[in-house]
Amino acid sequence: MQQLDNPAHDREVGHADATLDATRTDDTRIRAVRPLISPALLQDEMPVSEGELQLVEGTRQAIGRVLRGSDDRLVVVVGPCSIHDHDQAMDYARLLKKAADALREDLIVVMRVYFEKPRTTVGWKGYINDPQLDGSFRMNEGLRLARRLLLDVTALGLPAGTEFLDLLSPQYIADLIAWGAIGARTTESQSHRQLASGLSCPVGFKNGTDGSIKIAADAVLAARSGHAFMGMTKMGAAAIFETRGNEDCHLILRGGKAPNYDAASIAAACQALKASGVHEQVMVDLSHGNSSKQYERQIEVGRDVSTQIAGGERRICGVMIESHLQPGRQDHVEGTPKSALKPGVSLTDACLGWAQTEPLLHELAAAVRQRRSLSA
Repeated sequence: MQQLDNPAHDREVGHADATLDATRTDDTRIRAVRPLISPALLQDEMPVSEGELQLVEGTRQAIGRVLRGSDDRLVVVVGPCSIHDHDQAMDYARLLKKAADALREDLIVVMRVYFEKPRTTVGWKGYINDPQLDGSFRMNEGLRLARRLLLDVTALGLPAGTEFLDLLSPQYIADLIAWGAIGARTTESQSHRQLASGLSCPVGFKNGTDGSIKIAADAVLAARSGHAFMGMTKMGAAAIFETRGNEDCHLILRGGKAPNYDAASIAAACQALKASGVHEQVMVDLSHGNSSKQYERQIEVGRDVSTQIAGGERRICGVMIESHLQPGRQDHVEGTPKSALKPGVSLTDACLGWAQTEPLLHELAAAVRQRRSLSA
């Protein structure tokens, strides 16, 4: 029987010997390739208003002043561990906006709007990756939903912060982000340090999952420098990017094998930053390793941090709080409808409820006022 095709050659293009068939060695584990909307097209569909741009720009500048010591307010990044529902996120945003306005003299409140979740093994990767929670991976829809939520939160007058996990997604949403984070699992990644060097917002690097401060201090130093790397433009084309470096980077203490929010840990972290030539400013994550994964302990951690601030500690520039409408967390079983989920409860890390969060915000603001009075 005559062989229809020689597996050593691709006969679809011209002469039989014109093109080597590379399909035996290329994309052998790719199941499908689907079209992706370009950042430019998404931003054209969902443009940002002048007022929203002013809010993002003004908040970035204010956080920069805090990092440089010329603004004595505390940056508070607070909100759900991850976003999975637009309406519930907006209900939370409206509550947070009222508190942010009441405490604006003491706190710069940024809503935590996290769309991408790093997984230790496997699991739901977030609102952009799988917005329907059903394994359909409708990422174009996820990008649209993420941008719509950011526009709606910002339109309230509330700035948003997020973790930058995927290296391409910032092109779709970074114009609406007032503050960004690089997580503990990616702080050591050269690609994420390069990304941070070109981002227009302040960026916090978390200490390593084992508690290593040196990893994050090195990341801050690296992100302050200029880099050249490959990426995707707003028009969706491959390009080489050259960055100027980001001076508004800082350390986030999130605990590790042991918590690192206490006064001795703050002093040790600042000493490590000083030794690396990095400005001695830290943000404290009240959750994760610092709360030993017990969400209600965020209140205890927050109280300790407030005491340090009230006592005159000026090297603490901010805190992070995982908070949602209702306390705790829930599991989502793939295949069950979204309507089966309990409203306002996290799908990922357990969160404080709003009723627990609001008093904590007031406690932090009171600590800032006390610290301010010491130098009056």
